[in-house]
Amino acid sequence: MKKALVAYFSASGVTAQLARTLAETVDGDLFEIVPAQPYTAADLNWTDKKSRSTIEMKDAKSRPAIAETVRDMQRYDVVFVGFPIWWYEAPRIVQSFLEAYDLSGKTIVPFATSGGSGMGKSASILQKSCPGAHVVEGRRLNGRASQAELSQWVASLQL
Repeated sequence: MKKALVAYFSASGVTAQLARTLAETVDGDLFEIVPAQPYTAADLNWTDKKSRSTIEMKDAKSRPAIAETVRDMQRYDVVFVGFPIWWYEAPRIVQSFLEAYDLSGKTIVPFATSGGSGMGKSASILQKSCPGAHVVEGRRLNGRASQAELSQWVASLQL
């Protein structure tokens, strides 16, 4: 496989667990997308119309700041980007992450965790955040997926 980065945003730890397993599976580097202003439990309360996450997701132009960036992004050919599904798509901070780099010529592979909803339009939305990159459809995965399951999925991508 080409040189891979597994970048992820995790609000509860489920996506983090999956990202670690995926990084081991593809022998890739791991990078956590950390918000500059951490999310509190109140911020993540999706039933509260005034919560930070709800406000961000209602505003397609919202780009929460990230705490750190990847050094030497140019050394990666494939970037797996993991996140929990929020309102049937990737959280806005994932767009902040992608827009921080020139990803031209790279393959971007979204992967998500969710209690029930699918990927929605995540791939097409994320494509707009990284023009010149090839964004594949991606997949919603179980947070406890095994290396064998992940190997099978990655092989199906034909990267």
